[in-house]
Amino acid sequence: MCNAGSPCSAVITGAGAYVPEKVMTNEEWSKLVDTNDEWITTRTGIKTRYFAPEGVYTSHLAINAGRQAIEDAGVNPEDIDLLIVATICPDRPLPSTACFVQHGLGLTNAACFDLVAACSGFVYALDTAKQYILAGSAKRVLVIGAETMSRIIDWQDRSSCVLFGDGAGAVVVERVDEPGKGILSSKIGANGGLSELLRIETGGTAEPLTHDNLDERRQYVKMEGNVVFKHAVRNMSEIATKAVEAAGLTLEDIDWLVPHQANTRIIDAVGRQLGIDASKVVVNIQKFGNTTAASIPLALKEAVTDGRIKKGDNVLIVAFGAGLTWGSSVFRWEK
Repeated sequence: MCNAGSPCSAVITGAGAYVPEKVMTNEEWSKLVDTNDEWITTRTGIKTRYFAPEGVYTSHLAINAGRQAIEDAGVNPEDIDLLIVATICPDRPLPSTACFVQHGLGLTNAACFDLVAACSGFVYALDTAKQYILAGSAKRVLVIGAETMSRIIDWQDRSSCVLFGDGAGAVVVERVDEPGKGILSSKIGANGGLSELLRIETGGTAEPLTHDNLDERRQYVKMEGNVVFKHAVRNMSEIATKAVEAAGLTLEDIDWLVPHQANTRIIDAVGRQLGIDASKVVVNIQKFGNTTAASIPLALKEAVTDGRIKKGDNVLIVAFGAGLTWGSSVFRWEK
């Protein structure tokens, strides 16, 4: 409602991104598992990814990305009303990683919480931020997607370990007292009946950690890659189309598609399904791998920084992840 019914919009006013310094190349992976650069590149498009060193956690990555976004928005930490951290790699089970980030950034006036939607986490969190703003419950929201996937991958499983990287991306979303600005639409969806397709089996109340399941390596990410691929392409294409329609636009009006960076084959297939030319698709998976909830804001920040995304451009983001979850949003870049 935005101040008892006055018209307003939720606008992205700042963006930030951060990855740790350590680069892991395909050649280095080939020394650890039975793989090689050609096998990884042809199947995923990934060449390198970044891994956090010992003593660096998800909150540290989030703090660095969040600080950039706050500075880019030209606001002070105490101006932030709400912090949402999308992650599946929390520092600890308790408290939320958002609490560590809130303290690290000095967000003294912000409530905070974690949001778990895997690779769709940033889209879910951005939609949540928009709803808080339109309801009049927050004026400025800091949304961060942050992951240290290197801590939850099985370094002995060549089919999955080479896919993931660590990183964080962030945006500041602010209320603007003018309709039709910024975030034009958001659509999210899920199918919990397919949760076994992409999972971590132990470490929760259903199966607490034991010596036996640790020895069986059940604490790491496992997925049914071929089945996930089919669901990803279909659901991402469908939800993106719905988001564009809800924004009152057509796919021809979209200047940039920023998809979740899971696999170049998925990205290419979604682009084809939507009829969006490859020249209008932001892809950086070759550098960062799949950083899960961080992948879209990392790609967004890169495309803004290098000048591809300009003021007035219509941007479509779309993601798919464990749950299964998926989501899409359309926004006009206003900076």
